[in-house]
Amino acid sequence: MAKLVFDIETSALPVDDFDHSQQEYLFREAHKLPEGAERDNRQADIYRMFSLWPFTAEVVCIGMLNAESCRGQVLFTADDFEANAAEDGQVEFIPCADETELLTAFWDVAKHYDGIVTFNGRGFDVPFIYLRSALINVPISRKDWLGYRYQVEPHCDLIEQFTFYGISGREGAARRFNLDFYCKAFGIESPKAHGVTGMDVGNLLKEGRYRELAEYCLRDVRATVALYQVWRERLAGVK
Repeated sequence: MAKLVFDIETSALPVDDFDHSQQEYLFREAHKLPEGAERDNRQADIYRMFSLWPFTAEVVCIGMLNAESCRGQVLFTADDFEANAAEDGQVEFIPCADETELLTAFWDVAKHYDGIVTFNGRGFDVPFIYLRSALINVPISRKDWLGYRYQVEPHCDLIEQFTFYGISGREGAARRFNLDFYCKAFGIESPKAHGVTGMDVGNLLKEGRYRELAEYCLRDVRATVALYQVWRERLAGVK
């Protein structure tokens, strides 16, 4: 069964994209505080959260690899979208004009796969791209990816597998760790080893460093593929 391993990067939309009532709703918690540094800091904290919500952020990059062949693509939005796509071994970097083009290209690839592998895709990546696609009216080719939580088909979410579906809660033996921690524990190169993290996405976009963002996303996907192999061989017993 062909499996697609993917990861997305998102970026907050400008505050001015929202009308007065939407802004009031989004920043209501901050507005309860008196004017001053505390209120400003809380408002900044809320804006940083925008990138986590599909109604306040957009998809700017999607990295995809075939779980078996490790061939794939990285789709990313870029101002110089007419430039020729660059090749890096088995992976093609494809600049897109906007989010609509990016998501359309993603769903065109997705329809050729029977299943997916993610790291926290059930909690973030899949609902995010579903809702963003619906918001900008991009047809979704696979609507079954959330599936039944306690099965690994069609969606194997590694965060669910390494926590045994949250059996230990927040502090038990199977507590949840981030991808960087799991990678280091299992001797896999961390996607953060090159000095870029998810916190840098906004600045990379502002500075026009689109290829660096795409390469960071690809490192996330490659780490997820390696962690998936660990899970298959040592925990799932799948060869």
